[in-house]
Amino acid sequence: QLQLVESGGGLVQPGGSLRLSCAASGSTLDIYTVGWFRQAPGKEREGVSCISSRIGDEGTYYADSVKGRFTISRDTAKNTVYLQMNSLNPEDTDVYYCAAGLIGYMLRSLRRPVEYDYWGQGTQVTVSS
Repeated sequence: QLQLVESGGGLVQPGGSLRLSCAASGSTLDIYTVGWFRQAPGKEREGVSCISSRIGDEGTYYADSVKGRFTISRDTAKNTVYLQMNSLNPEDTDVYYCAAGLIGYMLRSLRRPVEYDYWGQGTQVTVSS
């Protein structure tokens, strides 16, 4: 069974950067579509970015709020997906989750949380001075 573990969150000042990692075990992550989400208490889970499977088109997609600042990527050797976050602002403060699912080979857009089957435990990102 696929298991996901996020890491890399923490406290950073506005304008700073963080690199989140989604490390997988139990299966090859490259066959899955992988998404990053964020959620605040009492709020709906928000899609941030996703990358299609390596046996698909490997397309990447981003929410408008993070486009140009965040970058999603894969490292096949480490069975890991990353989210590089630059130019962070306080509005980026949230718990960030990674998720995986056998969704399709050409995503065309961000996918909904219900379409993902496997989830990590989340990692806290706090942007504050």
